[in-house]
Amino acid sequence: MEAVAAIGQRIAEIQGRIAQVSAPSVSFETVLGEAVVAELRAPAGATLAATYAATPVAAASASPVGSGKDRVDAKGVPVELKTYGNGRVPAAALSTVAGTSHSLWEPAARSLEALRSAAAAEGVTIGITDSYRTYESQVDLVRRKGLYSQGGLAAAPGTSMHGWGVAVDLSLDSTAQAWMRQNGGRFGYVENVPREPWHWQYVPTY
Repeated sequence: MEAVAAIGQRIAEIQGRIAQVSAPSVSFETVLGEAVVAELRAPAGATLAATYAATPVAAASASPVGSGKDRVDAKGVPVELKTYGNGRVPAAALSTVAGTSHSLWEPAARSLEALRSAAAAEGVTIGITDSYRTYESQVDLVRRKGLYSQGGLAAAPGTSMHGWGVAVDLSLDSTAQAWMRQNGGRFGYVENVPREPWHWQYVPTY
């Protein structure tokens, strides 16, 4: 009877565990069945962790953080946008930053909105001068401002992080610049281009 009572308790715990992981190919019945068998075979005092380790749930919970719509590759490029190409991302795949005409990858847009709201609550204004750039606009920028590698201010067309919707150019006075350097990282925004203190890139914080 004690074994039956223990199984009932573990069922409730396993249900909670399943709700925290993403394993659409594994049914609750499968996980439960394996957990019950493991419980019946386990010696007295076996831990719940040992039961989890014997089920597909353990493998599912080991999935890399950042999988899904907020995932980026090693270069910071959103995985879900890579098929389009730099500067070729359709408007429907981007998201408008609330209160502006600027567009970014959706996680970047939502984080920037939260950042601007937090700054505004402290009396700091974070303006936006540029966001997503099409390939054509990148070409035009090189024509007008020169290549960064040659002392100018533009990345080679097709290599700008603006072309993936994860970079913004901000309008910052000295107070706003100081605020960004102190708080930007909390929202996933980093200042990562020398000579361009207005350029900030979104890097998911997970």
